[in-house]
Amino acid sequence: MIHQLQRQQQLNCHIETAWKFFSSANNLSEITPQDMKFTVRTKLSDDEIYEGMVIDYFVSPLFGVKLKWQTIITEVESKKLFTDFQNKGPFKMWHHHHFFIPNENGVLMVDNVNYELPFGFLGEITHKLIVKKKLQNIFNYRYKILEEIFNKK
Repeated sequence: MIHQLQRQQQLNCHIETAWKFFSSANNLSEITPQDMKFTVRTKLSDDEIYEGMVIDYFVSPLFGVKLKWQTIITEVESKKLFTDFQNKGPFKMWHHHHFFIPNENGVLMVDNVNYELPFGFLGEITHKLIVKKKLQNIFNYRYKILEEIFNKK
């Protein structure tokens, strides 16, 4: 079964600032909980992402088990949106659409994630018991860190 996770957050910055931060895979570790041990394996410069870019990671989503994860950037519209697609990793399917919408207060960032777990019925049980809450916690952490970075009072 395909699941969805949707989040949005107002960032009090210019679109150029938001885009520069989010289009650099090197910043992903900063907005991911430390217990995930998220590490970008691909050697990247701070250049912007581009369509077709392949990024390899290590991640420990559950019980400290280290997994390889590879995403491909499948769509980029500079300062508007990008999409990453899991090529290899813990999910049966992972599509993460990132939208950046300038407004009078800065930028509204919208995340739409469509994902599916492997292992059919067992995957669905794992989703209900563990994965759904884990993903919510990851995005809650991300929200908190982005508030500190972009919305300091």
